[in-house]
Amino acid sequence: MKFIKNLSEKEYQAFWEKTPNNHFMQSYEWGQACKKNRDQIPCYVGLKDDEGNLVAASLLLKKKTPFNMCYFYAPRGYTMDFSNKEILTEFTKGLKNYLKEENAIYLKLDPPLMYQEIDEEANKIEGGLNNYRTYNLFNNLGYKHKGFNKLYEGNQPRYTFRTYYGKYNSFEEVEKTFSKSFARPIKRSYNYDLEVYESDEVKTFHDLIQLISARDGFNAYSYDYYKNVYEELSKKGYVKVYNVKINPTHLIDKFSQELEKEKKEERKAKIQKDIDYFKEVSKTHKKEYTCASLICTYSATGAWSLYIGNDDVASYTGTVNRLYYEFMKKAYEDGYEYADLFGVVGDPHTKYKNLAGIYEYKRKIGGEYIEFIGEFDLINKPFWYAILPTLLKIYRSIKKGK
Repeated sequence: MKFIKNLSEKEYQAFWEKTPNNHFMQSYEWGQACKKNRDQIPCYVGLKDDEGNLVAASLLLKKKTPFNMCYFYAPRGYTMDFSNKEILTEFTKGLKNYLKEENAIYLKLDPPLMYQEIDEEANKIEGGLNNYRTYNLFNNLGYKHKGFNKLYEGNQPRYTFRTYYGKYNSFEEVEKTFSKSFARPIKRSYNYDLEVYESDEVKTFHDLIQLISARDGFNAYSYDYYKNVYEELSKKGYVKVYNVKINPTHLIDKFSQELEKEKKEERKAKIQKDIDYFKEVSKTHKKEYTCASLICTYSATGAWSLYIGNDDVASYTGTVNRLYYEFMKKAYEDGYEYADLFGVVGDPHTKYKNLAGIYEYKRKIGGEYIEFIGEFDLINKPFWYAILPTLLKIYRSIKKGK
């Protein structure tokens, strides 16, 4: 077998698209987005068998460090059949030599592999499926496992909820897996004459996610970050932006007419509540406007709901639930194998920020609770690897002070 240091875009893309369990973070375009957003150098490497067929590949994001060194990150890498011991062994040998040639300190990867089947409390299911053999193989090949973190300590979340569509004969069957508390707002959302549409810009999304970041206490990316992701992934159709418009003035008129005809007092009270609410909203939004936006990414086989932004009106009207519903329905109709809600914690009862709340919300959408295998580091320079965190902290402090 032969290690390939620089695959062409065409060759890399073709292999990535046909490989089962491919991840959007291993796409050619994701590498280009990271080049713009994080000043990382995308490298596309691979392994060919004796007949010249590509059998493994990976996007490696290169980051330079002081003293003419660097380190690499393979986001959700590699793209390959991890059950094939020979291929993983040979690819690792090639990567070790590659790290030496590049004067790299280490390579980090977080494979898109389930570690073990778990229940809703993140406890191991006895007798369930697992990838212990692959985990042990990585360790035997010299990788250092970074631990079974429960929150968001790593580069990517180690847990997610994912709905595999192959288990269902129709989307109606998928809907039955939604909890009642998730489904009810979807039904209610149709009362507000929402317009769900695909957008070709992310400025509106960025404005909305600022509201979420302020509420939940996290720092959203810059507008340019989302713009670069959209521009790169849209080249091959690997991203969609679902927006929802609402018209407060129209709803005030609509509900006022309904109120005149309504006879039941209980129903009249609910209608009046909506009228009062949208009169307040109309003070700042007299015309139709976008109240929620969802960025979704795709590979050849999977769909991910990646980032969401919304205001309080979207929460009041059930629009957030409706967006996730529309995303999952469209992914099913377009023939994707699964829809992934992209990240939850492995401690459903954590008190840290709003992470338990995010877990509970996504749990109600249904699907399987997935525990990924975690991060592995392939270390080339043990000394520098040990001091790198301190070195980078000092370097960034000096750079910031200039």
